[in-house]
Amino acid sequence: MKISKIEPKISAKRKRVAAYARVSMDNESMINSLEAQKSHFSELIGANPDWDFAGIYADEGISGTMASHRKEFNRMLSDCEEGKIDVILTKSISRFARNTVTLLKTVRRLRELGVEVRFERENISTADASSELMMTILTSFAQEESRSTSENVKWGIRRGFEAGNMNAFVIYGYRAVNGRLQVVPEEAAVVRLIFENYLKGFTAAKTEKQLAEMGVLSYHGKHFSKDAIRRILRQEKYTGNATLQKYYIENHITHKKRKNRGELPQYFVENSHEAIIEPEVFERVQQEIKRRRELGIFAAGAVKTNCFTSKIKCEKCGKNYRRYKKTHKDGSEFVRWMCSAKKTRGVCDGEDIFEEDLKYACARALGSLEFDEAEFCERVSDISVTRESALRFTLDGSRLLTVNWRRV
Repeated sequence: MKISKIEPKISAKRKRVAAYARVSMDNESMINSLEAQKSHFSELIGANPDWDFAGIYADEGISGTMASHRKEFNRMLSDCEEGKIDVILTKSISRFARNTVTLLKTVRRLRELGVEVRFERENISTADASSELMMTILTSFAQEESRSTSENVKWGIRRGFEAGNMNAFVIYGYRAVNGRLQVVPEEAAVVRLIFENYLKGFTAAKTEKQLAEMGVLSYHGKHFSKDAIRRILRQEKYTGNATLQKYYIENHITHKKRKNRGELPQYFVENSHEAIIEPEVFERVQQEIKRRRELGIFAAGAVKTNCFTSKIKCEKCGKNYRRYKKTHKDGSEFVRWMCSAKKTRGVCDGEDIFEEDLKYACARALGSLEFDEAEFCERVSDISVTRESALRFTLDGSRLLTVNWRRV
Protein backbone atom coordinates (compact mmCIF):
# COMPACT_ATOMS: atom_id res chain seq x y z
CA MET A 1 0.00 0.00 0.00
CA LYS A 2 1.41 3.34 -1.02
CA ILE A 3 0.44 6.53 0.83
CA SER A 4 1.18 9.94 -0.65
CA LYS A 5 0.88 13.16 1.29
CA ILE A 6 -1.00 15.97 -0.42
CA GLU A 7 0.26 19.29 0.83
CA PRO A 8 -2.31 22.07 1.41
CA LYS A 9 -2.53 24.67 -1.29
CA ILE A 10 -1.15 27.99 -0.20
CA SER A 11 -2.83 30.91 -1.88
CA ALA A 12 -0.45 33.51 -3.25
CA LYS A 13 -3.24 36.08 -3.17
CA ARG A 14 -2.24 39.33 -1.47
CA LYS A 15 -4.23 40.12 1.65
CA ARG A 16 -6.31 43.26 1.84
CA VAL A 17 -5.44 44.71 5.24
CA ALA A 18 -7.29 47.47 7.09
CA ALA A 19 -6.82 48.97 10.55
CA TYR A 20 -9.23 50.17 13.21
CA ALA A 21 -8.33 52.94 15.67
CA ARG A 22 -10.39 54.65 18.37
CA VAL A 23 -10.05 57.20 21.16
CA SER A 24 -12.81 57.90 23.67
CA MET A 25 -12.16 61.60 24.32
CA ASP A 26 -12.05 64.69 22.11
CA ASN A 27 -9.19 66.48 23.87
CA GLU A 28 -5.96 67.38 22.10
CA SER A 29 -3.83 64.58 23.59
CA MET A 30 -6.33 61.94 22.52
CA ILE A 31 -6.57 63.36 19.01
CA ASN A 32 -2.77 63.18 18.78
CA SER A 33 -2.98 59.55 19.96
CA LEU A 34 -5.48 58.78 17.20
CA GLU A 35 -3.27 60.35 14.57
CA ALA A 36 -0.33 58.32 15.90
CA GLN A 37 -2.34 55.09 15.61
CA LYS A 38 -3.35 55.91 12.03
CA SER A 39 0.21 56.75 11.04
CA HIS A 40 1.58 53.59 12.67
CA PHE A 41 -0.85 51.28 10.88
CA SER A 42 -0.41 53.01 7.53
CA GLU A 43 3.36 52.47 7.72
CA LEU A 44 2.97 48.89 8.97
CA ILE A 45 0.63 47.87 6.15
CA GLY A 46 2.65 49.70 3.50
CA ALA A 47 5.87 47.97 4.60
CA ASN A 48 4.54 44.45 4.02
CA PRO A 49 4.92 43.38 0.37
CA ASP A 50 2.17 40.76 0.74
CA TRP A 51 -0.46 43.25 1.90
CA ASP A 52 -2.67 45.69 0.06
CA PHE A 53 -3.85 48.75 1.97
CA ALA A 54 -7.64 48.50 2.56
CA GLY A 55 -8.09 51.66 4.62
CA ILE A 56 -7.96 53.11 8.12
CA TYR A 57 -11.20 53.28 10.08
CA ALA A 58 -11.05 55.68 13.05
CA ASP A 59 -13.66 56.75 15.61
CA GLU A 60 -12.95 59.89 17.59
CA GLY A 61 -14.43 60.69 21.02
CA ILE A 62 -16.56 57.52 21.07
CA SER A 63 -16.94 54.97 23.87
CA GLY A 64 -15.99 51.39 23.09
CA THR A 65 -18.91 49.88 25.02
CA MET A 66 -21.56 50.77 22.42
CA ALA A 67 -20.75 49.55 18.90
CA SER A 68 -23.95 51.08 17.50
CA HIS A 69 -22.54 54.62 18.07
CA ARG A 70 -19.27 53.98 16.24
CA LYS A 71 -19.85 55.03 12.63
CA GLU A 72 -16.40 54.06 11.35
CA PHE A 73 -16.50 50.71 13.16
CA ASN A 74 -19.83 49.91 11.53
CA ARG A 75 -18.61 51.09 8.14
CA MET A 76 -15.66 48.72 8.48
CA LEU A 77 -17.98 45.81 9.29
CA SER A 78 -20.11 46.65 6.23
CA ASP A 79 -16.99 46.59 4.05
CA CYS A 80 -16.14 43.18 5.52
CA GLU A 81 -19.61 41.93 4.62
CA GLU A 82 -18.99 43.13 1.05
CA GLY A 83 -15.71 41.18 0.90
CA LYS A 84 -13.38 44.19 0.78
CA ILE A 85 -11.17 43.23 3.76
CA ASP A 86 -9.18 40.11 4.67
CA VAL A 87 -7.37 41.27 7.83
CA ILE A 88 -8.09 43.95 10.45
CA LEU A 89 -5.28 45.34 12.61
CA THR A 90 -6.06 47.11 15.87
CA LYS A 91 -4.00 48.37 18.80
CA SER A 92 -5.73 46.34 21.51
CA ILE A 93 -8.89 44.51 22.50
CA SER A 94 -10.08 47.55 24.50
CA ARG A 95 -9.77 49.74 21.37
CA PHE A 96 -11.88 47.24 19.43
CA ALA A 97 -14.55 46.69 22.13
CA ARG A 98 -14.96 46.98 25.91
CA ASN A 99 -18.16 44.96 25.83
CA THR A 100 -17.56 41.18 25.97
CA VAL A 101 -20.79 40.33 24.15
CA THR A 102 -20.05 42.82 21.35
CA LEU A 103 -16.49 41.57 20.92
CA LEU A 104 -17.37 37.88 20.68
CA LYS A 105 -20.37 38.49 18.43
CA THR A 106 -18.27 40.64 16.09
CA VAL A 107 -15.19 38.42 15.82
CA ARG A 108 -17.34 35.32 15.30
CA ARG A 109 -19.17 36.99 12.45
CA LEU A 110 -15.90 38.19 10.94
CA ARG A 111 -14.49 34.66 11.24
CA GLU A 112 -17.51 33.38 9.28
CA LEU A 113 -16.69 35.94 6.59
CA GLY A 114 -13.06 34.80 6.53
CA VAL A 115 -11.78 38.04 8.07
CA GLU A 116 -8.97 37.82 10.61
CA VAL A 117 -8.58 40.35 13.43
CA ARG A 118 -5.13 40.92 14.97
CA PHE A 119 -4.78 42.60 18.35
CA GLU A 120 -1.33 44.13 18.52
CA ARG A 121 -0.84 44.66 22.26
CA GLU A 122 -2.12 41.21 23.29
CA ASN A 123 -0.47 39.47 20.29
CA ILE A 124 -3.71 37.60 19.56
CA SER A 125 -5.15 36.65 16.19
CA THR A 126 -8.71 35.39 15.67
CA ALA A 127 -7.27 32.98 13.10
CA ASP A 128 -5.99 31.00 16.10
CA ALA A 129 -8.72 28.62 17.31
CA SER A 130 -7.63 29.05 20.93
CA SER A 131 -7.88 32.84 20.87
CA GLU A 132 -11.51 33.13 21.96
CA LEU A 133 -10.95 32.12 25.57
CA MET A 134 -8.13 34.63 25.99
CA MET A 135 -10.19 37.38 24.32
CA THR A 136 -13.10 36.67 26.67
CA ILE A 137 -10.88 36.99 29.73
CA LEU A 138 -9.14 40.16 28.54
CA THR A 139 -12.38 41.82 27.41
CA SER A 140 -13.96 41.10 30.77
CA PHE A 141 -11.09 42.99 32.38
CA ALA A 142 -11.58 45.89 29.93
CA GLN A 143 -15.32 45.93 30.59
CA GLU A 144 -14.78 46.01 34.35
CA GLU A 145 -12.25 48.82 33.92
CA SER A 146 -14.83 50.78 31.93
CA ARG A 147 -17.45 50.21 34.66
CA SER A 148 -15.04 51.30 37.38
CA THR A 149 -14.06 54.44 35.46
CA SER A 150 -17.73 55.26 34.86
CA GLU A 151 -18.58 54.87 38.54
CA ASN A 152 -15.64 57.08 39.56
CA VAL A 153 -16.77 59.81 37.13
CA LYS A 154 -20.36 59.58 38.42
CA TRP A 155 -19.15 59.80 41.99
CA GLY A 156 -17.21 62.96 41.22
CA ILE A 157 -20.15 64.57 39.42
CA ARG A 158 -22.55 63.77 42.26
CA ARG A 159 -20.19 65.13 44.89
CA GLY A 160 -20.06 68.27 42.76
CA PHE A 161 -23.88 68.42 42.71
CA GLU A 162 -23.94 68.20 46.51
CA ALA A 163 -21.62 71.21 46.60
CA GLY A 164 -23.87 73.09 44.15
CA ASN A 165 -21.52 72.80 41.15
CA MET A 166 -22.97 72.49 37.65
CA ASN A 167 -21.31 70.16 35.18
CA ALA A 168 -23.06 71.24 31.95
CA PHE A 169 -22.96 74.71 30.42
CA VAL A 170 -24.56 74.34 26.96
CA ILE A 171 -27.35 76.86 27.43
CA TYR A 172 -28.42 79.72 25.18
CA GLY A 173 -28.00 83.11 26.84
CA TYR A 174 -24.99 82.10 28.93
CA ARG A 175 -21.37 81.08 28.55
CA ALA A 176 -19.23 79.27 31.12
CA VAL A 177 -16.36 81.35 32.53
CA ASN A 178 -14.20 79.72 35.21
CA GLY A 179 -16.93 77.23 36.02
CA ARG A 180 -19.73 79.81 36.35
CA LEU A 181 -22.47 80.97 33.98
CA GLN A 182 -22.17 84.51 32.69
CA VAL A 183 -24.85 86.31 30.69
CA VAL A 184 -24.41 86.96 26.96
CA PRO A 185 -26.38 90.25 26.57
CA GLU A 186 -27.52 89.84 22.94
CA GLU A 187 -28.69 86.27 23.58
CA ALA A 188 -30.35 87.26 26.86
CA ALA A 189 -32.45 89.77 24.90
CA VAL A 190 -33.68 86.94 22.68
CA VAL A 191 -34.55 84.82 25.73
CA ARG A 192 -36.62 87.70 27.16
CA LEU A 193 -38.38 88.11 23.79
CA ILE A 194 -39.29 84.39 23.78
CA PHE A 195 -40.83 84.64 27.26
CA GLU A 196 -42.65 87.89 26.45
CA ASN A 197 -44.06 86.45 23.23
CA TYR A 198 -45.41 83.40 25.01
CA LEU A 199 -47.25 85.50 27.59
CA LYS A 200 -48.69 87.59 24.72
CA GLY A 201 -50.22 84.40 23.30
CA PHE A 202 -47.60 83.56 20.67
CA THR A 203 -47.07 79.89 19.81
CA ALA A 204 -43.54 78.50 19.62
CA ALA A 205 -43.99 78.22 15.84
CA LYS A 206 -44.87 81.92 15.56
CA THR A 207 -41.81 82.93 17.59
CA GLU A 208 -39.69 80.57 15.47
CA LYS A 209 -40.79 82.44 12.35
CA GLN A 210 -40.05 85.81 13.98
CA LEU A 211 -36.53 84.76 15.01
CA ALA A 212 -35.85 83.46 11.50
CA GLU A 213 -36.90 86.83 10.04
CA MET A 214 -34.60 88.57 12.54
CA GLY A 215 -31.70 86.30 11.54
CA VAL A 216 -31.29 84.95 15.07
CA LEU A 217 -29.45 81.62 15.28
CA SER A 218 -29.37 78.97 18.03
CA TYR A 219 -26.54 78.25 20.48
CA HIS A 220 -24.89 76.03 17.82
CA GLY A 221 -25.30 78.62 15.04
CA LYS A 222 -28.21 76.85 13.37
CA HIS A 223 -31.89 77.57 12.74
CA PHE A 224 -33.75 78.40 15.96
CA SER A 225 -36.38 75.65 16.04
CA LYS A 226 -39.67 75.69 17.92
CA ASP A 227 -38.43 72.71 19.97
CA ALA A 228 -35.47 74.81 21.14
CA ILE A 229 -37.89 77.62 22.03
CA ARG A 230 -40.03 75.23 24.10
CA ARG A 231 -36.93 74.01 25.95
CA ILE A 232 -35.99 77.60 26.78
CA LEU A 233 -39.47 78.27 28.19
CA ARG A 234 -39.03 75.34 30.61
CA GLN A 235 -35.43 76.06 31.62
CA GLU A 236 -35.36 77.23 35.26
CA LYS A 237 -31.71 78.32 34.98
CA TYR A 238 -32.90 81.58 33.39
CA THR A 239 -34.19 82.59 36.85
CA GLY A 240 -30.65 82.44 38.28
CA ASN A 241 -31.39 79.15 40.03
CA ALA A 242 -30.38 75.63 39.01
CA THR A 243 -31.82 72.16 39.53
CA LEU A 244 -28.98 69.65 39.39
CA GLN A 245 -29.14 65.98 38.37
CA LYS A 246 -32.34 66.28 36.32
CA TYR A 247 -30.93 63.49 34.12
CA TYR A 248 -28.53 60.60 34.61
CA ILE A 249 -26.71 58.01 32.50
CA GLU A 250 -28.31 54.56 32.76
CA ASN A 251 -25.08 52.52 32.76
CA HIS A 252 -21.63 52.33 31.18
CA ILE A 253 -22.79 49.87 28.51
CA THR A 254 -25.83 51.59 26.94
CA HIS A 255 -24.89 55.19 27.89
CA LYS A 256 -28.62 56.03 27.64
CA LYS A 257 -29.66 59.35 29.15
CA ARG A 258 -32.65 58.99 31.49
CA LYS A 259 -34.84 61.62 33.12
CA ASN A 260 -34.45 61.48 36.90
CA ARG A 261 -37.91 60.61 38.19
CA GLY A 262 -36.84 60.03 41.77
CA GLU A 263 -34.23 57.32 41.16
CA LEU A 264 -31.48 59.70 42.36
CA PRO A 265 -31.49 62.82 44.57
CA GLN A 266 -31.74 66.26 42.98
CA TYR A 267 -30.24 69.51 44.26
CA PHE A 268 -31.78 72.98 43.90
CA VAL A 269 -29.19 75.78 44.01
CA GLU A 270 -30.57 79.28 44.56
CA ASN A 271 -28.83 82.34 43.13
CA SER A 272 -26.16 80.20 41.48
CA HIS A 273 -25.69 82.76 38.68
CA GLU A 274 -27.14 85.99 37.24
CA ALA A 275 -30.81 85.77 36.23
CA ILE A 276 -32.19 86.67 32.80
CA ILE A 277 -35.88 86.10 33.63
CA GLU A 278 -37.64 87.14 36.83
CA PRO A 279 -38.96 84.12 38.81
CA GLU A 280 -42.50 85.54 38.70
CA VAL A 281 -42.39 85.75 34.89
CA PHE A 282 -41.02 82.21 34.66
CA GLU A 283 -43.82 80.90 36.92
CA ARG A 284 -46.49 82.67 34.82
CA VAL A 285 -45.07 80.99 31.71
CA GLN A 286 -45.19 77.56 33.40
CA GLN A 287 -48.86 78.13 34.29
CA GLU A 288 -49.58 79.19 30.70
CA ILE A 289 -47.85 76.06 29.37
CA LYS A 290 -50.05 73.97 31.66
CA ARG A 291 -53.18 75.84 30.58
CA ARG A 292 -52.44 75.36 26.88
CA ARG A 293 -51.65 71.68 27.40
CA GLU A 294 -55.03 71.15 29.04
CA LEU A 295 -56.81 73.00 26.24
CA GLY A 296 -55.01 70.96 23.60
CA ILE A 297 -55.76 72.02 20.06
CA PHE A 298 -58.19 74.68 21.30
CA ALA A 299 -55.21 76.65 22.64
CA ALA A 300 -54.24 77.64 19.10
CA GLY A 301 -56.88 80.17 18.10
CA ALA A 302 -55.93 80.01 14.41
CA VAL A 303 -56.80 76.31 14.18
CA LYS A 304 -60.35 75.59 12.98
CA THR A 305 -62.15 73.41 15.49
CA ASN A 306 -65.61 72.10 16.19
CA CYS A 307 -67.31 70.43 19.13
CA PHE A 308 -65.61 67.06 18.47
CA THR A 309 -62.05 68.43 18.21
CA SER A 310 -59.68 66.92 20.78
CA LYS A 311 -62.47 64.81 22.34
CA ILE A 312 -62.25 61.63 20.24
CA LYS A 313 -59.39 59.24 20.99
CA CYS A 314 -58.35 55.95 19.45
CA GLU A 315 -58.40 53.27 22.13
CA LYS A 316 -55.92 51.17 20.16
CA CYS A 317 -53.04 53.67 19.87
CA GLY A 318 -54.10 56.55 22.12
CA LYS A 319 -53.95 59.24 19.42
CA ASN A 320 -56.67 61.81 18.71
CA TYR A 321 -59.11 61.51 15.84
CA ARG A 322 -59.04 64.34 13.31
CA ARG A 323 -61.61 65.72 10.90
CA TYR A 324 -61.09 65.33 7.15
CA LYS A 325 -63.37 66.70 4.45
CA LYS A 326 -63.47 65.50 0.85
CA THR A 327 -65.27 67.08 -2.11
CA HIS A 328 -66.37 64.95 -5.07
CA LYS A 329 -66.30 66.13 -8.66
CA ASP A 330 -70.06 66.72 -8.58
CA GLY A 331 -69.60 69.16 -5.70
CA SER A 332 -70.97 66.88 -3.00
CA GLU A 333 -69.00 66.65 0.26
CA PHE A 334 -68.53 64.14 3.00
CA VAL A 335 -66.71 64.47 6.29
CA ARG A 336 -65.08 61.67 8.23
CA TRP A 337 -63.02 61.38 11.40
CA MET A 338 -59.80 59.36 11.27
CA CYS A 339 -57.14 58.32 13.78
CA SER A 340 -54.28 60.80 13.30
CA ALA A 341 -51.67 58.02 13.52
CA LYS A 342 -53.41 56.17 10.71
CA LYS A 343 -53.76 59.24 8.51
CA THR A 344 -50.27 60.69 8.93
CA ARG A 345 -48.10 57.59 9.48
CA GLY A 346 -50.24 54.59 8.58
CA VAL A 347 -49.37 52.83 11.84
CA CYS A 348 -52.91 52.25 13.19
CA ASP A 349 -55.93 50.44 11.79
CA GLY A 350 -58.57 52.30 13.82
CA GLU A 351 -61.88 52.56 11.94
CA ASP A 352 -62.91 55.75 10.14
CA ILE A 353 -66.22 57.29 11.21
CA PHE A 354 -68.38 59.47 9.01
CA GLU A 355 -69.46 62.63 10.82
CA GLU A 356 -73.14 61.89 10.30
CA ASP A 357 -72.68 58.49 11.96
CA LEU A 358 -70.79 60.18 14.78
CA LYS A 359 -73.63 62.64 15.38
CA TYR A 360 -76.14 59.77 15.25
CA ALA A 361 -74.23 57.85 17.94
CA CYS A 362 -73.92 61.00 20.09
CA ALA A 363 -77.66 61.62 19.91
CA ARG A 364 -78.31 58.03 21.03
CA ALA A 365 -75.83 58.37 23.91
CA LEU A 366 -77.60 61.55 25.04
CA GLY A 367 -81.06 59.98 24.67
CA SER A 368 -82.13 62.33 21.88
CA LEU A 369 -83.53 61.87 18.41
CA GLU A 370 -81.30 64.58 16.93
CA PHE A 371 -77.77 65.74 17.69
CA ASP A 372 -77.66 68.84 19.92
CA GLU A 373 -74.22 70.47 19.89
CA ALA A 374 -74.79 72.57 23.02
CA GLU A 375 -75.91 69.54 25.04
CA PHE A 376 -72.99 67.51 23.68
CA CYS A 377 -70.43 70.15 24.76
CA GLU A 378 -71.99 70.39 28.21
CA ARG A 379 -72.33 66.69 28.98
CA VAL A 380 -69.64 64.78 27.01
CA SER A 381 -66.02 65.14 28.16
CA ASP A 382 -64.42 62.53 25.87
CA ILE A 383 -65.11 59.67 23.46
CA SER A 384 -63.03 56.50 22.97
CA VAL A 385 -63.22 54.62 19.67
CA THR A 386 -63.17 50.93 20.67
CA ARG A 387 -62.19 47.93 18.55
CA GLU A 388 -65.81 46.69 18.39
CA SER A 389 -67.11 49.51 16.12
CA ALA A 390 -68.41 51.25 19.20
CA LEU A 391 -67.92 54.58 20.95
CA ARG A 392 -67.47 54.77 24.70
CA PHE A 393 -68.71 58.12 26.05
CA THR A 394 -67.75 59.75 29.33
CA LEU A 395 -70.95 61.56 30.30
CA ASP A 396 -71.58 64.11 33.04
CA GLY A 397 -68.02 63.87 34.32
CA SER A 398 -67.83 60.17 35.17
CA ARG A 399 -70.58 57.94 33.76
CA LEU A 400 -69.47 55.60 30.95
CA LEU A 401 -71.81 54.59 28.13
CA THR A 402 -70.99 52.51 25.06
CA VAL A 403 -72.93 53.03 21.81
CA ASN A 404 -72.51 51.25 18.46
CA TRP A 405 -71.89 53.94 15.87
CA ARG A 406 -72.89 51.82 12.86
CA ARG A 407 -76.50 52.40 11.84
CA VAL A 408 -78.59 49.24 11.63
